[in-house]
Amino acid sequence: MTEHATGFVDVVFSVPVEGPFTYAVPAGMTCPVGVRVVAPFGRRTLTGFVVAVRDTPSRSDIRDIQRVIDAIPLFADEQIDLAAWISRLYLCSTGEALSAMLPGGRREKEPILAGLADDPGSDITIDLSDEQSHAISQICTERDGRFYVDGVTGSGKTEVFLRAAEHTLAEGRSVVYLVPEIALTHQLEALVRRRFENQVAILHSRLTPSERLSQWQRLRSGEARFALGARSAVFAPVRDPGLFIVDEEHEGSYKSGSTPRYHARQVAMYRARRHGARLIFGSATPSVEAMQLMTQGTPPHFHRLRLTRRLAGGAPPAISIIDLKDSKAILSPQLRTAIRETHSAGRQTILFLNRRGFSHFFHCRSCGYQMTCRRCSVGMTYHKSRNRMICHYCGYNTQPMHVCPECGSLDVGYGGFGTEQVEDDVRSHFPDLRVARLDTDVVAKKHVLKEVLDSFHAGDYDLLLGTQMVAKGLNFPKVGLVGIVLADVGLSMPDFRAAERTFSLITQVAGRAGRYLPDGVVLVQTYHPQHSAVKAAVQGDSEGWYRAELIERKLLGFPPFSRLIRIVFRGKKADKVRQDAEAFAREAERAVGSDAEMLGPSECPLSIINGSYRRHILFRTRTFDKTHHRVGVLLSNVPASPTVYREVDVDPVALL
Repeated sequence: MTEHATGFVDVVFSVPVEGPFTYAVPAGMTCPVGVRVVAPFGRRTLTGFVVAVRDTPSRSDIRDIQRVIDAIPLFADEQIDLAAWISRLYLCSTGEALSAMLPGGRREKEPILAGLADDPGSDITIDLSDEQSHAISQICTERDGRFYVDGVTGSGKTEVFLRAAEHTLAEGRSVVYLVPEIALTHQLEALVRRRFENQVAILHSRLTPSERLSQWQRLRSGEARFALGARSAVFAPVRDPGLFIVDEEHEGSYKSGSTPRYHARQVAMYRARRHGARLIFGSATPSVEAMQLMTQGTPPHFHRLRLTRRLAGGAPPAISIIDLKDSKAILSPQLRTAIRETHSAGRQTILFLNRRGFSHFFHCRSCGYQMTCRRCSVGMTYHKSRNRMICHYCGYNTQPMHVCPECGSLDVGYGGFGTEQVEDDVRSHFPDLRVARLDTDVVAKKHVLKEVLDSFHAGDYDLLLGTQMVAKGLNFPKVGLVGIVLADVGLSMPDFRAAERTFSLITQVAGRAGRYLPDGVVLVQTYHPQHSAVKAAVQGDSEGWYRAELIERKLLGFPPFSRLIRIVFRGKKADKVRQDAEAFAREAERAVGSDAEMLGPSECPLSIINGSYRRHILFRTRTFDKTHHRVGVLLSNVPASPTVYREVDVDPVALL
């Protein structure tokens, strides 16, 4: 510690060790709460966050702050308190929480989605429907109410959100508007800027770090009062927040995939409650958890506002199931006929398959060998355009094999299919159609995504084939046919939410057809035509499906009737990972008690990723507070081996 210290500060770091740690502030250095500093930490020098200023040190062996990074604090007391809450709930350090909140501090690792906004941006002006007017009136009447805008695709949810935002800004309060991925709604961004002009700040990963920091400071200073962005925008430092909007609430991308594994939905609920702000969720396919909040309790936790009518004149499309059990073709005869008829009528087609690549796996027909990634426990996917076998988890790639490495047989080949093979099939059957494909392989090149979507909207393509990025948010008036090439992708996943995701995806994709005309057609190809999720989505029986799913979740003890805490142990040495998981489980059996059911330890469904062996323990509980506290104590008292890393996921949305 320097002899001329002018004060002391408490600092936290983005490391899995709870602080704070006290440092001396050298003479001539200004170090207020909320700035980033560079300071020694053990044998390293790290960037930390000042969370408190003190007059006296907590001990004698105090080291000095080396440098202050920010001239103006990034965080106010509210953000620091919010980070402390995140630390408590998601069992991470306060420094890790602040790092996740930092604008540009961590790139959001979601698939690149893009499209046209649900309602704004079209060239058709439509007056408010009675349902919209009622919803807006309900929202604006209550200063701190909780609402769910449950509306079919094309019913005008966006306009309800924006009218509520106008009302909130007129009250002198601020707005935070979340979308699953900012690229999904580039027209929404343009609309919001036109409507609210200089009051808007956009927060997303496409901006440079300096641009993100500038937008953050505009919100922090009160210059901007409308924050629009993806998941991390839920932390936007708006002054006096009066409205939080979570659009497409059901989307899994609102859950962070890295520490801290927060869910933006939960953070928005916490901030709205703390500030006495309105909270609006919205979707055409609410999550099962949200549906339970809308229908249970007296009164329910959320006020459900239904939008049942499409505004642009289109009726719900005619949806039919095509059973693939007796078909060996990728495109069934019925789907091929529909594509031809749609084209002849001057309309466009969208084909959806949530699996990229040419074929899904490589296998030997003699011995059954399947080619898997040497660093992951998943099958390799063949990409014809690159003539490579590629792992979609770690990126490892290698040349295709022509001889089975296990038995030497030449009787080898590819099974399943991806978007590349579907594209080949489409082009062979319809050489006269102008075809475009959109998946993460194609859109890796800058601007390709927007160019293809704009061209399709202008009518330059007859058929658009793609993965999840063509499933939602797209609003193309000329689309008359939507074909779901294989609805079963994901149904076999070892996850209790697999059926929910399938139901949601079919419903969302079906919403792309007949947006403006009454004769839209949707064809759903499946090997499981009797599956409840497939049948309900095709029949449009959302109410029946949610009722049945809630009954099943209750019987099985899964959320929303319980809560989960998952701990993943991973490392390069399988024995060490297994030993750590088993040691933790032994302590947990004694400490957690009968308040929770402990499942595992067992191998994760994806037992190896990028060379790391993975095992997990799942705690399922109806007394969350007790279990959460005891698991937190265990994590503090039972150290992990130096070569084993523990991932803690409170309320996980995926169990792979």
